Amino acid sequence: MAKKKYPENTLHPRYWPTWLGIGGLHICAWLPWKAKIALGKGIGQLALTFARERRHFTEVNIRLAFPEKSPEEQKQLVKETFLANGIGIMEIATSLVRDTHFLQERLTFLGKEHFEQARARGKGVLVMGFHFSVMDLAGALHSPFHKVDIFYKPHKNKVFNRFIEKGRERNFGQQINYRDLKTAVRRLRQGEVVWYTPDQDFGRKVSVFAPFFGVQAASITMTSRIVRMTGCSVVPVRVHRNKDDFTYTLEFLPPLENFPSGDDVADATQVNQVIEKLIRIHPEQYLWMHRRFKTRPDPEDPSYY
Repeated sequence: MAKKKYPENTLHPRYWPTWLGIGGLHICAWLPWKAKIALGKGIGQLALTFARERRHFTEVNIRLAFPEKSPEEQKQLVKETFLANGIGIMEIATSLVRDTHFLQERLTFLGKEHFEQARARGKGVLVMGFHFSVMDLAGALHSPFHKVDIFYKPHKNKVFNRFIEKGRERNFGQQINYRDLKTAVRRLRQGEVVWYTPDQDFGRKVSVFAPFFGVQAASITMTSRIVRMTGCSVVPVRVHRNKDDFTYTLEFLPPLENFPSGDDVADATQVNQVIEKLIRIHPEQYLWMHRRFKTRPDPEDPSYY
């Protein structure tokens, strides 16, 4: 059965829960920091208890990615993941609602020279980010240094979509529809900077299989394709919440070398190695809730999930 379309009138009762949720996010954004952390952990604990499907995905991913950990250690990492991503909701609310310049004094910014090195080439820069719980806040932390364009997937709920777009206008440059490769290529050819996250399973048609935490995972080839089309540099970046739950670290890594190589599997492997390296710094802050290993090399292989 087809899903019912959202009404045109944004005051329609179907949008009332959305308006209520947006109001709640506004309240969360202005809470004292310790209250945000406590509430975020509470949300994470509730999700751990009641979001059974997401918990199952997380358990499977962590079991596959960290086979060296004992069952007790894996269980603890699952819990820490939900708590960290619960805090991430508070950070998203803050980044979408408030001017976050007050966070700059809490930020340790490393590797600026790598970003500047890439910019000095006179071509575009593809900033390779990943789905950590602080992802939306990353733009807010980075924006005083340099605003970047981002890919986004429009939400079918026009009220929520407008809230997200308006909030991101403060921290990012142009927002590019995830299907609009032409605009991204044009912006990079103009020497602009585009933030890109290639760490999810987008299916067999646009991927090759490359090792990720020792598992052959469907890995998108778009990164190397974009570089071939634009000549841009690829600069990985990590943004992590530190153990004190109060300060942050943003770090640029050196631009990828010999990329693209002409071998899609080798390129995907190089990208996955960078992603894995950065996840291991704070594995609990990664978004393990999605089915990262849903596409198997052999379609006949049983699902991990």
